[in-house]
Amino acid sequence: MKLTVFWQRMGAHFGEAYADSFARDHVMSELGGRTVYQAFEAGWEAKDVWRAVCQAVGVPAERR
Repeated sequence: MKLTVFWQRMGAHFGEAYADSFARDHVMSELGGRTVYQAFEAGWEAKDVWRAVCQAVGVPAERR
């Protein structure tokens, strides 16, 4: 998954304004106690981060 697709999906689920805020502020156990941005900085792949977000917030299957 490309980062552009990841951010499109984040925007579709959370709304454009909240997606960035969520990615900066929400620490997820699914990402090893990291935020989305921290996971990317640690080298996580976009598809793995998206899967973690889906698991953490219950993204419906049709949006995964």
